[in-house]
Amino acid sequence: MNKILFKKTLILLLMIVLTLNLVGCNSKTKNDEDVLKKDWDEILESARGTTVNFYGWGGSQQINAWIDGYLSDKLKEEYDITINRVGMDIDEILNNLLNEKQLNVLDGNIDVVWINGENFFTAKQNDLLFGPFTDKLPNFNKYIDKDSVEVKYDFGYPVEGYESPYGKAQFVLVYDSDKVDKVPRDHKELLEWAKNNPGKFTYPALPDFTGSVFVRNIICDIVGYEQFMDMKADEETVRKAIEPAIEYLKELKPYLWKEGKTYPAESALLDNMYSDGEVLMTMTYNPNSPSGKIVTGEYPESTRTFVFDKGTIGNTHFLAIVYDILKVPQILIENSSRRNI
Repeated sequence: MNKILFKKTLILLLMIVLTLNLVGCNSKTKNDEDVLKKDWDEILESARGTTVNFYGWGGSQQINAWIDGYLSDKLKEEYDITINRVGMDIDEILNNLLNEKQLNVLDGNIDVVWINGENFFTAKQNDLLFGPFTDKLPNFNKYIDKDSVEVKYDFGYPVEGYESPYGKAQFVLVYDSDKVDKVPRDHKELLEWAKNNPGKFTYPALPDFTGSVFVRNIICDIVGYEQFMDMKADEETVRKAIEPAIEYLKELKPYLWKEGKTYPAESALLDNMYSDGEVLMTMTYNPNSPSGKIVTGEYPESTRTFVFDKGTIGNTHFLAIVYDILKVPQILIENSSRRNI
């Protein structure tokens, strides 16, 4: 590992550790104590002996092993914090949080959630998140460029301190170099490749996260993204702007796996289809994932990745702390207290 990558990895680890320290303190003190009024040493001490329920996508064996192994061991050894990782799709997580809030649950199951994009928007709009808290994190203030648009905004929505950076991702396409001589460099070449290799390409069914980013990437490759940057447009305006991309996807459809009559339900299924040779390409939002799957034998050693000439979509993903009882309207607290007596 080169020095720059090692430094970035170390900073990422420190950010996660610090965020979970804060969560540990918060999960232990959901009462009349406001964790944001403490200094960092007090937060560290209060977090000792706590368990943090870490909810998020659990579809990556590599990420799961890292959290359950290295990260958990590090937190337990240095801070006496236990991580309870729970793999769950984000829509289930949001439904869980919404149900707990509607039922006035004062101490729910979820402490920290791996989240970003429209899911963060939904959670924040429904007051499901605790914060702002990032200014309490020493390494956030020391290492993170707080003025960066990748930190200030999540899919264009202001973060405002309610998320801590967890990592960065970039969409890449994955192929078997022993079976694919030349990779497509834009949407036009992808269509031609699909026509020449019918049934050997597809993408996960929307709203799967990876399938969604593939479609967005096609939109950007065909119509660009600049026109959407400052546009506060209604649905009809956006629909008209992306119409050329929708027509392209319709043209591509007959040449997909099973002629586009069905799609893999999730990215993990597409990965398995690629591993079995049923398709010649897959896709991922984690550029390091294919290398790891080569090592584990899930992918052939001839596996490679590529991006379009115009590039592909990348973003920052985050950790958020779920809402604290202090943020819940007082009437809910009173109702819950009466019910629990």
